[in-house]
Amino acid sequence: MTVAIEMGHTAAGAAATLDLEELLATRLLVQGNSGSGKSHLLRRLLEQSAPWVQQAVIDPEGDFVTLAERFGHLVIDAEAHTEQDLQCAGERARMHRVSTVLNLEGLDAENQLRRAAAFLGGLFDAARDHWYPMLVVVDEAQLFAPAAAIEVSDEARKLSLGAMTNLMCRGRKRGLAGVIATQRLAKLAKNVAAEASNFLMGRTFLDIDMARAADLLGMERRQAEAFRDLKRGHFMALGPALSHRPLSLRIGATDTQPRNAAPRLTPLPGTPLEDPRAVILAAPPPAATRAQRRPPKPPAPDLLSQLMAARPIALVPPAEADLPLPSPTETAELRERLDRILTGILADTEAGFRSIGVLYQDFLVRCRIEGLGSGAPDLSVFRRLLTRARAGVSAEMAEDAAWQDVSARAAILPEDMQGIFLMIAHAAKEGLPCPGDLAIARAYGTHSLGRARRLLTYMEEQDLIVCQTDGAGRRILTLVELAWATAPGDPQAEAAAAE
Repeated sequence: MTVAIEMGHTAAGAAATLDLEELLATRLLVQGNSGSGKSHLLRRLLEQSAPWVQQAVIDPEGDFVTLAERFGHLVIDAEAHTEQDLQCAGERARMHRVSTVLNLEGLDAENQLRRAAAFLGGLFDAARDHWYPMLVVVDEAQLFAPAAAIEVSDEARKLSLGAMTNLMCRGRKRGLAGVIATQRLAKLAKNVAAEASNFLMGRTFLDIDMARAADLLGMERRQAEAFRDLKRGHFMALGPALSHRPLSLRIGATDTQPRNAAPRLTPLPGTPLEDPRAVILAAPPPAATRAQRRPPKPPAPDLLSQLMAARPIALVPPAEADLPLPSPTETAELRERLDRILTGILADTEAGFRSIGVLYQDFLVRCRIEGLGSGAPDLSVFRRLLTRARAGVSAEMAEDAAWQDVSARAAILPEDMQGIFLMIAHAAKEGLPCPGDLAIARAYGTHSLGRARRLLTYMEEQDLIVCQTDGAGRRILTLVELAWATAPGDPQAEAAAAE
């Protein structure tokens, strides 16, 4: 059965239709500058296809939550759920064939990527019995599949990019049809964009974007100027589900409206303020009546509290509540055992290049061997312990007041860079030679020596360190304000030895 979705009208006034069956097999890419009508196009597609196919919308701005009232979509507020909850929600949505909108509004970029990746992972990992056709719409796809590194942790970027790649490259056999919209093709990862066979190109002004859009649509370069003249809501279409030749079309009206509509021009007040200076520059109201920003998250509890809280209640005997707290000797023994486990993990030269999940599984096995059992730290604590261990900082050293100051300075860096800063600080405090590029790359989890050097440049730009070179070409790193400096070290010494 062929289902034709009416998207609007062509320049000649004929109905512009989209073959839904073909779209499910070939996927769709939408490009247009901000304000070109991409979200309106997606809304029209979702409304017209809602009676025919299950849908999932990855919504970074909360624009599509209004679909719930008219078409019955389930709105999932990602801010109120964990990544594990969202992965289960994705699997259950496919199992019960419920159309959903994942609302990512209110989350920072890091958590938007992590939660979107978890939900997409649930859709992708559903059991084979539930591989029903499903339209997966991702608005602002360049956020979730960036072509270059962005201001989030490398782990979050990889998770999101992997989920988007699975959707566009391997989703077809699982019934998932990706529909992705982006402001610029240059911002979108190539392996994600390349899998789309249908294109709707809206207004764009940069020469490079117009040239790429013309190439995708099979137009001549001299025709690329046409993309500059497109009006809001007008697109050039090409693809097996749309047209076999470039076709100009105008998107039709929608039944629902975005919750966050763009502000419209509003006349200024007819009566001006009598004394604008007194009103605008008046003293701020008391703190109790002022709108407060979202309070910061409380600091994580110390390691010992985490370990004690991690024990299941069912395993604690009733009388244990009356037992005294662990003595300093027992606490020191626990720290020593954890340090020994981490040292054993990092003794493997390939440990620096393994994912955090693989290392954590190895850590749990070693904890059981050591007799810690259910008292093993959780993943968040393990991350901090691993960061310290890679830097050569023991748990006992971390309690020193000077190291707590160093840790506070490191907190302004992304999580995956903090260990590098601690490693430099350890070498500087002990007067050791400056770590080489290979050691920094290994601690960061990369084989690229160039990336290691860029890390140092980034830290210097953040006014955390100062890089210097002596007459022999050896590198010296000095911590700003603390005045700790490493001994001179050859950046290439370890790499040359390895070769």
